[in-house]
Amino acid sequence: MWTDPGDDPRDSEGPGPEGELATLHDYLTNYRITLRMKCEGLDAEQLARRSVPPSTMSLLGLVRHLVEVERDWRNWISDGDPVPKLYGARDADFDGAVAEQAVVDAAFVDLAREQAATDAALAAHPDLGERVGKDRIAVRELLVHRVEEYARHCGHADLLRECVDGRVGQ
Repeated sequence: MWTDPGDDPRDSEGPGPEGELATLHDYLTNYRITLRMKCEGLDAEQLARRSVPPSTMSLLGLVRHLVEVERDWRNWISDGDPVPKLYGARDADFDGAVAEQAVVDAAFVDLAREQAATDAALAAHPDLGERVGKDRIAVRELLVHRVEEYARHCGHADLLRECVDGRVGQ
């Protein structure tokens, strides 16, 4: 088992969250924790290891990709100028995921910062039916998309981690 159920930070004991907004936040939080758990205990080379050629996907690439995704979600919320990509041109998030500890450390700092910024931007819109941004997307749709994006990439992370060291689990 990946982690002892008693030590699992994704506590699922007791009653679930109250209401739709709290439920969406709970699922998002748990998928974010899962992604970090899948990366724990690996060195820079293991985190940057590519899956199967010609794919550039790696655990570190997924982390960097989610940094860019969090930034882009803020563009969906805003009526202003878009927040530029942090890592550069298309696929730079994956292509720049190299086996250097400084790149790994920066990616996790970037992810925490961008998650907090997107969380704060969305906190200003607690009505799930409110339509925001230039495209008038419903806050509910954006939150569901966030959960879906993390869930999908946690599935990738499961397979990537298993390729690195054989660990499987929750």
